[in-house]
Amino acid sequence: MEEDGAALCEFFAEFEAALDRGETPTELEVDERLTAQRAKREGFVCQSFGTIAAFNENGALPHYHATDKAHATIKGDGLLLIDSGGQYYGGTTDITRVIPIGEISAAQREDFTRVLKGTIALSHLHFPDGIASPKLDAVARAPLWSSGRDYGHGTGHGVGYFLNVHEGPQVIAYSATATEHNAMREGMITSIEPGVYRPGKWGVRIENLAVNRRAPDSEFGDFLHFETLTLCPIDTRCIDRDLMDQSEIDWLNAYHKEVRELLAPKLSEAARKWLVERTETV
Repeated sequence: MEEDGAALCEFFAEFEAALDRGETPTELEVDERLTAQRAKREGFVCQSFGTIAAFNENGALPHYHATDKAHATIKGDGLLLIDSGGQYYGGTTDITRVIPIGEISAAQREDFTRVLKGTIALSHLHFPDGIASPKLDAVARAPLWSSGRDYGHGTGHGVGYFLNVHEGPQVIAYSATATEHNAMREGMITSIEPGVYRPGKWGVRIENLAVNRRAPDSEFGDFLHFETLTLCPIDTRCIDRDLMDQSEIDWLNAYHKEVRELLAPKLSEAARKWLVERTETV
């Protein structure tokens, strides 16, 4: 996760510098540049799946893939969604981040913040050992449901160790049947990835991987909690701070502090400067 996070920081620092110079890269170039940065990292073998780089209305398609015949140029104003991952000898990664391009609207900022609230809500959840994983789905959706928003895919999937990036038995999705076979157990790695999609306009998804850890002993039984594994800043330029409560702000600041401390030693000077800016307290 540290190597992957470092690759992402190098990519974003270089990519944003290119935009500042007036360059107009395509969605295809995002894939090329990001994969090139991952290839420089220790233990990298290949992508864990094809990169989804989706600008504005393309981001409203959760499984969009740019092609030579159909892709967008990244210019003007809007949101760029990047869902990507790598296979390393140390494990498998899967991460989604959204960054602003030019100016973004209040509506885009609210969608982003509602999604972030869902990511945070599930990320700091404690839950009974052995609970059927589909039963956790409503926790991530609650901040979206409360504002009349929803999304049409599951909130989380299992991730294999240098295996399938989508691997059971666990799945966090209310549409799945809750059984003993998809119970949450210590050590499982699962994605947490709520979203909002507005056809013809934009899409937002924020995805981290988390591992089930043992929670403190309780007289009511054994409990687990999520430990976030993914290390990469969540773009605070897209946040409407007024929509977040103090516990959510505290979670985000603590996450960014950990990201900064773990990744800074692995970065070039330019990427380190970018990291410090993107992990400032909110």
